[in-house]
Amino acid sequence: MIGIFHIFMWYFLLVLYMGQIKGVFGTYEPITYKTGCAFWGVFYIVSGVSSIRSTQNSSRYLSIWALTMNIFSVITALIALSLTIVELSSFNTVSYRNYGQAKLGREVSRILLTTYLLEIAIAFAHAICCCSQLATKSEDVSINTEDIESSS
Repeated sequence: MIGIFHIFMWYFLLVLYMGQIKGVFGTYEPITYKTGCAFWGVFYIVSGVSSIRSTQNSSRYLSIWALTMNIFSVITALIALSLTIVELSSFNTVSYRNYGQAKLGREVSRILLTTYLLEIAIAFAHAICCCSQLATKSEDVSINTEDIESSS
């Protein structure tokens, strides 16, 4: 759900910033818009799908894939979080014609800032669960092989 929200926010920012009028001070194009940070929600969607899939079908390979995608989601969310903080901490003046769009875009960035924190927490928690699940599976395999060897 967070990933879909990020995709919609990216589309909203795209429409918002594409409608700017070239003024005396230029247009407002923040670094998160240029890099497409909100569009990185695709990674959060893939991470969520792989997490659901690994819990439904308890396979070692699916658990490893979910763990990899959750770690990748944490990394991308940390990068997006740092870029958003840099964007919100520096604000250059823009033309009075584009001030309303710039202000609205900064409010969207503040909302995305909180969802990046939420994504980090969710992906990190599920990555820990995947690690513990993989550890118990490897212990079960070693216990089963010891039982087979001792019975022979």
